[in-house]
Amino acid sequence: MNAQESAYPPEETALLVIDPYNDSLSEGGKLWPPAKEVAEGVGLLDHMRAMLSAARSLGFHVFIVPHHRTKPGDYRTWDHLSPTQQHVVRRQVFAAGSWGAEWHPDFVPREGELVMRQHWASSGLANTDLDMLLKQHRVQKIVLIGMKANTCVDTTARFGQELGYHVTLIRDAIGAFNWDEMRATFDINAPAYAHAVLTTDEFLTMVEKRTHEMTP
Repeated sequence: MNAQESAYPPEETALLVIDPYNDSLSEGGKLWPPAKEVAEGVGLLDHMRAMLSAARSLGFHVFIVPHHRTKPGDYRTWDHLSPTQQHVVRRQVFAAGSWGAEWHPDFVPREGELVMRQHWASSGLANTDLDMLLKQHRVQKIVLIGMKANTCVDTTARFGQELGYHVTLIRDAIGAFNWDEMRATFDINAPAYAHAVLTTDEFLTMVEKRTHEMTP
C-alpha cells in the first residue's frame, strides 16, 4: 500500500464523508458516549475538518454518505435484521426529524456537494446511488473519513475496492467505539484491501507537495 506511487488528481478523487450526523459526532449524540474516547484520542473532529477543508480547496469531489434516518415503523416487516439494525430500532439512532439526525455543523454539505441515498446497513455502496454517481463524475479514487471504522467505513471501503476503485483510509479522521475496533480495521482488515492507509498529515503533505510540483 504505497500511496506515494499514486497521485490524487482532483478530477478523479472523491472524499467520502460517512455518517456525519450529530448522533455520531456531537456531544449529546446517541452514539457519542461510546465514540468519545477514540474520537478524542485520535483528534477525529479536527482531522475530519482538515480533510474536508483540503478537499474543498483542492477541488476534490465531496460525497456525503449517510446512514438511513430511522422512523418508528422501519424494519417492522423485515425478516432478517442485523444486530446493528436491532440496536438502531431500540434506540432510534439517527431518528428522522431529530437533532441527532441533522448534520454535525462542521460537515454540512455545500452547494454542489452530493448527498447519497441513505444506506440501511453498513455499506454506503450497497443498494444506494453512490457507485453510479462516482462513475458519472469519473471518480477513480475514494478517500474515506467518518464513522465508524469497523462497520460503515470498512464495509464501504471493501465494497469500493471490489468495484475497482483505488481506496484510501485516513486513520485519524475515522472513529470507532473502542481501540480494538480501530486495530481490527487498520491493522488486520485494511492491509488486505486498501491501497493506502494514511494519517491526515501524511495525506495532506502528499497532495500539497504534488500540487506544488504541478504548479507552473
